[in-house]
Amino acid sequence: MKAAVYLDKNIIEVREVPAPKPDADSVLVKVRSCAVCGSDIRIFHHGNSRVKPPQILGHESSGEVVETGANVTRFKKGDRVALGADVPCGECSFCEAGIGNNCQINYAMGYQFAGSFAEYVLLNKTVVNYGPVHRIPDTMSFDEGALAEPLACVLNAVELTGIRLGDTVVIIGAGPIGCMIIPVAYMSGAARVIVVQRSRPRMEAAKKFNADVYICSSEEDPIKRVLEETGGLGADVIFTANPSPQSHADALKMAKNRARINLFGGLPAGSTVTLDTNIIHYKELFVMGAHGSLPRHHQQAIELIAAKRPDIKPYMSHFFSLDQINEAFAAAEGHQGMRVVVHP
Repeated sequence: MKAAVYLDKNIIEVREVPAPKPDADSVLVKVRSCAVCGSDIRIFHHGNSRVKPPQILGHESSGEVVETGANVTRFKKGDRVALGADVPCGECSFCEAGIGNNCQINYAMGYQFAGSFAEYVLLNKTVVNYGPVHRIPDTMSFDEGALAEPLACVLNAVELTGIRLGDTVVIIGAGPIGCMIIPVAYMSGAARVIVVQRSRPRMEAAKKFNADVYICSSEEDPIKRVLEETGGLGADVIFTANPSPQSHADALKMAKNRARINLFGGLPAGSTVTLDTNIIHYKELFVMGAHGSLPRHHQQAIELIAAKRPDIKPYMSHFFSLDQINEAFAAAEGHQGMRVVVHP
């Protein structure tokens, strides 16, 4: 089969590799769509301790089941499925507590397990039994199904942060993930949503998602503007949906007393952030993170996409073939639009 193989930092090549063969407990999926995640870009440039080259990346995907093992009862040939990233081991204390995205083994598709930038992806026994694999309705395209994974991550973050009725929410970063937070914040009860974005073109593209206020941080002080928009008090909830360490420090300064701050965006390896912890102390701030999602979030995301809440199509902007994997990565990294989707 044809696959995009990550060989080393900054090297990914399309090659012919042996097609995976399912055993009695696994499932083989013909990949139809696989979106490029920011974490794929970070692995591409900086590597990851869980990814041992050569490896096939890609974890925001969907496709059709083409073969199942004799012991598999959950899926059958012909099922249309969407796949997520984080795979609980199903046996540790974190998995038993229902928080498998905190599993210390930390399995994930496109990391320890070969991913979906390939014509076929194998779902092993652990993935089949415990992973984020769910059927999608016939009315949902494979492209839409692939974006259930990033939406699931948004659902996890919003759930942890606890948006309340009437809250003012600030989202720092207007990439696809940041823009996905906008409708979910409103559905969760936010009265106002403020988006902060450094790039003017990216910010203009994000306006179609209808937040109340858009702030271009390269042209004005975002902290000052957020305080002006909130009567000097600050925002109730803040998400950092970008890879900038500075946004973490800024979030504290634009927060209302007892605000919830979610450091959602992953930072490049080796990043450090200097925080004025006195702000946390005196404002009684709640600072948290959010990592990936649980299989139940993935199922919820599919249900929301099926209901057009949100309409996920505007979150995709570029489409490439597998042979164009390097162009796809460049488009995603260049912030030329929204989610970039590869069609193996």
